[in-house]
Amino acid sequence: MSVPPSVAKPVQAARLFAILGDPTRLLLLVTLRSGVARPIARLATHAGMTRQAVTKHLHLLEQAGLVTRTSAGRETHYRYVPGTLDVARQYLDAIAGRWDAMAPPTEPTYQIGNPAQPS
Repeated sequence: MSVPPSVAKPVQAARLFAILGDPTRLLLLVTLRSGVARPIARLATHAGMTRQAVTKHLHLLEQAGLVTRTSAGRETHYRYVPGTLDVARQYLDAIAGRWDAMAPPTEPTYQIGNPAQPS
């Protein structure tokens, strides 16, 4: 079985999935998804964590290229970088497409209390 050209970067995808495997980092990416830069203090409050803990997660996201950091005076702001999850998305699409092609047809479900009628 050959790998489609769109999913030819397994090491890059695996690193992204490892980064995304942490609930705090997922929450931070969801918070930053609008593309608006947000200060660490606001991100820490939203995550219910200390600034130091959030900063650690943001540094990992930055190293993966998922966010960028800018300084504004004494504050550091982070912003999501659009398109950086494309490799992970391509793998998920490839997996889902193959899975859907292999999945058996769905059987009708029945409601409790009336087993003769499909829901």
